[in-house]
Amino acid sequence: MTDPTFYRSPADAIVAPREELAYVAAFDRSGRRPDAMAVLDVNPSSAEYGRIVGWTDMPGRGDELHHFGWNACSSALKHEGHDMDGLARRFLLVPGLRSSQLHVLDTVPDPRAPSLIKTITAGELAANAGYSRPHTLHCGPDGVFLTCLGGRDGADGPGGIALLDHTTFDVLRAWETDRGPQRLAYDAWWHLNRNTLISSEWGAPSLIEDGLVPEKLLAHEYGHALHFWDLAAGAHRQRVELGEQHQMVLELRPAHDPEATWGFAGVVISTEDLSASVWRWHLDGEQWRADKVITVPAAPADPDSLPPALKPFGAVPPLITDIDLSVDDRFLYVSCWGTGELKQFDVTDPASPRETGSIRLGGITARHEHPAAPGEPLSGGPQMVEVSRDGRRVYVTNSLYGAWDDQFYPDGVGAWMAKLDADPAGGLTVDPGFFPHGDEFRGLRAHQVRLQGGDASSDSYCYR
Repeated sequence: MTDPTFYRSPADAIVAPREELAYVAAFDRSGRRPDAMAVLDVNPSSAEYGRIVGWTDMPGRGDELHHFGWNACSSALKHEGHDMDGLARRFLLVPGLRSSQLHVLDTVPDPRAPSLIKTITAGELAANAGYSRPHTLHCGPDGVFLTCLGGRDGADGPGGIALLDHTTFDVLRAWETDRGPQRLAYDAWWHLNRNTLISSEWGAPSLIEDGLVPEKLLAHEYGHALHFWDLAAGAHRQRVELGEQHQMVLELRPAHDPEATWGFAGVVISTEDLSASVWRWHLDGEQWRADKVITVPAAPADPDSLPPALKPFGAVPPLITDIDLSVDDRFLYVSCWGTGELKQFDVTDPASPRETGSIRLGGITARHEHPAAPGEPLSGGPQMVEVSRDGRRVYVTNSLYGAWDDQFYPDGVGAWMAKLDADPAGGLTVDPGFFPHGDEFRGLRAHQVRLQGGDASSDSYCYR
């Protein structure tokens, strides 16, 4: 029987039943307590709507949970190599970015109480793939693709992709057969019909684990390129330079249309003017190209209101830390974690995005309030963003990464999550009835969200 949450087209995904639960990775910056997977009720008809209704501690301490994902998605309908017998979107694969461990949580039989069934150790990842610092994972053609920022035992590189078995989640090998000039890693996605994988660049472990390193930023040592690969062969085919001033190329969001040959990449900061940007990659003949299509300028600010790292600049950088594309490929959501703004762009014409909505929550200097907590300034800002399959709901959390939180929000980021309602014609409003925050997260910070049954960024790009 095919998992009913696997969809054969974007249109099928859009009309599927709405999510009822959300899973949120929560971590302890100090490493004194276990990180956890929080389970939230997102059914507006429920008496527990907007509340944490489940909690699963990790087995150790110091994981620093970051991104995580499902063991399988609609890609299984196209990929050869999957055993479809009994395959289901059932297991959450949860890496620890600092510990280099990977925890496997079973959401069946009780989705409100995911149970730990396996831990892949840092030693196994190093021995079998030569990597550390696991970051992002996607269900792929030959296995589960796990991007890693570090080399063996935390070395600065090269980072790359570890391939995991679809069923056992054992680490099989490094995916790359010829990495060419690629050394830094972050995200990876693909255009299946073009046999092309795209990867992006953040930084080596020494550039991220203790916060942003200003002198390395100004020396342009963070990532500033996209890489295009032969998906079947694991071989590097093309490097596309965005310009060394465009530092930290993070999230990749390819179009969901299986015939499309474009997508978006978010860039955290420009060393020229502290702006942030979004780039569109596209196929031009036989070559891949990238163009800057969105620029978000820095916001002037009183130096006395800024954290030490920003005082010399007298401005708040937007810091685009996440982007997400609706399943119908119409709206792109852009998190400006520094200024505390989530922007919505109509990308019907992906070469010319048009801003159609904006919500402000938190921010380094603004501290915009949530409507459910008037008079309560928020720290952090919209950071990780997750869009429901039908595009009507957008969920955001406020923490980036432990040392970076402390650097840009030295008074603390706390923990909060918000839900925004998206108008089909464009525009955003905050749901005042959804605001898990503070002690509800038991003193941990809230990072990434995944929706039960799938969402815009944890599914698709793989329909047939």
